[in-house]
Amino acid sequence: MNIATKIKNTINVTNIPNLDFASVFEVTTPLDGMARIILPSGHLAYHLTKYQEVQQVLMDKRFIRSPCNEEGGASFLPTITPRELLLNNDAPHHARLRKVVVKDFSPSGVAVLKDKVVQLTHARLDEMIKLGDAADLFSLVLDHIPSELDCYLMGIPLEDRAFYRPLTQVVQIGAREDIPELLRQFWLVYHYLMDLVTGRRASYPDGLIQRFVADRDDSTPSLTDEELVGVLLGVLIGGDQNILSVMTKVIYALLAAPTLWQSLVEDPALIPCAVEELLRLIPIGNISTFPRIASADVEGSWGKIECGSVVYADVHAANRDPSVFPDPLTIQLNRNNAKHLQFGYGMHNCMGAALARMEISTVLEILIERIPSLQLAIPAEEVPWVHGTILRRPTSLPVRWAPFR
Repeated sequence: MNIATKIKNTINVTNIPNLDFASVFEVTTPLDGMARIILPSGHLAYHLTKYQEVQQVLMDKRFIRSPCNEEGGASFLPTITPRELLLNNDAPHHARLRKVVVKDFSPSGVAVLKDKVVQLTHARLDEMIKLGDAADLFSLVLDHIPSELDCYLMGIPLEDRAFYRPLTQVVQIGAREDIPELLRQFWLVYHYLMDLVTGRRASYPDGLIQRFVADRDDSTPSLTDEELVGVLLGVLIGGDQNILSVMTKVIYALLAAPTLWQSLVEDPALIPCAVEELLRLIPIGNISTFPRIASADVEGSWGKIECGSVVYADVHAANRDPSVFPDPLTIQLNRNNAKHLQFGYGMHNCMGAALARMEISTVLEILIERIPSLQLAIPAEEVPWVHGTILRRPTSLPVRWAPFR
């Protein structure tokens, strides 16, 4: 192993400024040998951090979500959200709602969108490169690609973004300082989508919105307007803000540790593995999953969790379990062992996982091909960030590159 390879294999994720986040829960006394925390809502929760235990909770239908989305429920969020959202549903209702999106968000379903991502990325890079040899990669390129693709996919006019995107950003930040204002902005987004579903606002006939409405009777019973909006909220917000957050942090991490970027320049075939490794280490916001309630007594390697107990299956910690991911804090771009849990597992695994992987990998491939000399224009610790519950990312990525000849 040469010196350069050794350097590339000893980059610790915690040494990249701001990439990790401070816990938003409070550690408290264990019970019966099980770790416990206090959630922002004030609830005591069992805190499971081992990979196998987290995976077991996420698979077990006895750990349910819906009671957490009630007034006074156990939550990281400052308020409740509509019960029709996929993340708030349990079996069997969850399967009935989710089947609407399964085909479009499968790996084969999103593969047909890759050419559009390629087109969008090249167009944005063309504009950025015209500026010379320095620019803000976030505002000129990254901030546009997920939102433009989301509009294309859903059949939403691009000009609508000026209305709904500031609202979805506030919703994902989820600040507690002014809950009435947070709710006002959330319901503006909700009613915007309701207008699209009911036809009070125009959408394009080849987009998901009109197709889902046309196919609503394929479910038994037929999907209501509210259920369609609940499903589409995940596409509108997750397909834009969530993918943008992870994409920005993946690219920031590579540029903040230039030897990682150079590794991909030298061997672009590593990109898919590199994306998985960084996804393993980087959550979307400052939480990694949502709490659940045990609907029965559940036995596991942790012992016994009694019915009614709150459980936080910590995906972020599970993805750093050294028994599954050796030397877990080291960024190994060619790591290829256990599957990370960043997109969840079981019933509530993220419906947009394939879309996120495709977009991030495609944008990264094009950046490396076209601007291999790309680097941060300021020290990594000076890159500005927004720190929210679900939306946590750099707000700017000043970069520079070698002049083109």
